[in-house]
Amino acid sequence: MKQLLVLSGKGGTGKTTIANQLIKLSHTKVFADCDVEAPNLHLMYQNHLKYTVPYYGLKKATIDDQKCLNCGLCKTHCRFNAIDHINGSYVINPYQCEGCGVCGLVCPIQAIHFNESLDGQIEVYQDDYSFSTGKLKMGSGNSGLLVTEVKKQINLDDHGLAIIDGPPGIGCPVIASMTKVDYILMVTEPSMSGFSDLKRLIGTARKTHIPFGVCINKFNLNLEISRKIGQYLEEEKIDHLGCVEYNQSLAQDSYHQSSVHATSDIDDQIFSIYQKVQSILFNA
Repeated sequence: MKQLLVLSGKGGTGKTTIANQLIKLSHTKVFADCDVEAPNLHLMYQNHLKYTVPYYGLKKATIDDQKCLNCGLCKTHCRFNAIDHINGSYVINPYQCEGCGVCGLVCPIQAIHFNESLDGQIEVYQDDYSFSTGKLKMGSGNSGLLVTEVKKQINLDDHGLAIIDGPPGIGCPVIASMTKVDYILMVTEPSMSGFSDLKRLIGTARKTHIPFGVCINKFNLNLEISRKIGQYLEEEKIDHLGCVEYNQSLAQDSYHQSSVHATSDIDDQIFSIYQKVQSILFNA
């Protein structure tokens, strides 16, 4: 099965809207939302929730007050400032703790233990399709690990196309979402921040050697910046897969689980992008 990953250098470019339209056009039965810190693709499929799976990240430290000597070595050696001295006792701040284990190593009487930390959940939706997503608990880390677990939930045994709506940016969850994908579709917007973050994402993707292309969403909101992005893609010899004009009804149609009308220019624009991606994936 081929895997198409949809990414954006920043939030708000319309990445999920484009991904959802590609899901509809391709009639794929396998897709995932790996934006675990702010998922929203599930809003279009929430009536078909099948089951949830708890997600446990790295273990977090706890101090046994009955054993603790109040020597302070744990606080002295904690590089994450996760240990506070409150009312004469040392206390772990679970939101600061990274589970590195240093405090446990320096404790002279082994008064520090490490316990499982519930950092979120995986949600699996099934009807006539296989769709998974994840929700990271607020303040929790290890988002890359959760992305990996979300991808494990979808059925990749078929010979068709799997579409993955990835997280924005270039951080750990983005790198995790890139694992084993065949092509990356980057969605950008005609703004200076969108253009700048696109360049950062391109720099990251090039290090993975995964082929990728770019589409400009909402291109008609700033034709000058859209032209500059197109010129940049041409100079860098990057696939310019197409442009999609801004239309408020596109997001509304996505939410109501429908594709845009076949007679509209937007439908033609997205369908053209889909055809190019499909040709690259299956005719390469």
